[in-house]
Amino acid sequence: MPFKRKRPDLILTEAEKKKLQTISRSSKEAFSRVQRARILLAYSTNEAINAIAKRENITRPTVEKCVDKALTGGIEVALSDLKRKGGPPKITAEAKLWVINLACTKPTEHGYASELWTISQLAKHVRNHCQAERQPCLSKAGKSTIHRILNEVSIKPHKIKYYLEKRDPDFKEKMAQVLYIYKEVQILNEKLESGEIERNFTTLSYDEKPGIQATENLSVDLPPIQGKYATWARDYEYRRHRTVSLLAGIDLHDGRVIGLVRDRHRSKEFIEFLKTVDRSYPKDWKIRIILDNHSVHISKETMRALSEFPNRFEFIFTPKHGSWLNLIEIFFSKMARTFLRSIRVKSKAELKQRILKYLEEVNMEPVVFRWKYKLDEIVV
Repeated sequence: MPFKRKRPDLILTEAEKKKLQTISRSSKEAFSRVQRARILLAYSTNEAINAIAKRENITRPTVEKCVDKALTGGIEVALSDLKRKGGPPKITAEAKLWVINLACTKPTEHGYASELWTISQLAKHVRNHCQAERQPCLSKAGKSTIHRILNEVSIKPHKIKYYLEKRDPDFKEKMAQVLYIYKEVQILNEKLESGEIERNFTTLSYDEKPGIQATENLSVDLPPIQGKYATWARDYEYRRHRTVSLLAGIDLHDGRVIGLVRDRHRSKEFIEFLKTVDRSYPKDWKIRIILDNHSVHISKETMRALSEFPNRFEFIFTPKHGSWLNLIEIFFSKMARTFLRSIRVKSKAELKQRILKYLEEVNMEPVVFRWKYKLDEIVV
């Protein structure tokens, strides 16, 4: 004999049934919504409340509450949690403000060795000092509580985001000067290609790339094997053979790279580079070099050496912290990503030889680097 319900039947439209079935099978919905969808579907098919509660492993009042919400406010009301008034917040606004202000200081200011807070260390400090700061509501604050407080105001004291401070008061003027040279190079290159002028000048973009590490494998690299190993295999262990520096300039008119590989990059090595450049071009050519304000570029030794080449060289300096304005940095970046990224050598001498070989290969098919950023704003 069928049982008689005290509550009315839950009548669902086809659209409501389909929606509840989708939610009940979802792996992305909240578990509470999935469970409530199953309850409503079961009740709508005349299943007993006790049976539903037993299958879902919940109490009968929980099922009744869900069903009553659907009968009075519809299935969306039954699926969702109604907002509750709740009690007063356990953590006061003043306590939160203290945590936020604390997070905006460094641990060193409070006698710790660390430079930055970790959430765990910050939580521990809060618990240890909350009574003295008259914030007892934080006496049991854990990492999740501190994280939640900081997350509300988007503060992450355990992370660093780097910025670049423009310390050169003439940054814009110096940048404009460099961009003017790039614009002039662009125009000259167009005239050279059309045969409108003959070349009796050059413009180099120069910089040093120090700290190129000579590393040696202790075990041989294992090659890929079809159907078994897709990549080269390399042992983690290696031996260091110190470093070398690459002094290089790229010709902005033909893409040719002039480079020296030395153990260091002092005034002595820079002067050697300048002499190499001098030998690389006809004696009546004007040579402009875009470079940074490194001390060796303007040292007494460098200036004394340049006196031997009157009217030969012209330096255009990038502003302080403006190395990104130097086109040679693009070449160095490409070199690091392709050639230097996985190189292994048996000695520093072999590294020098390999770098020079790389420059020879580049010069076999030179690429003219062109500056584009804000170049349309420059009028020559």
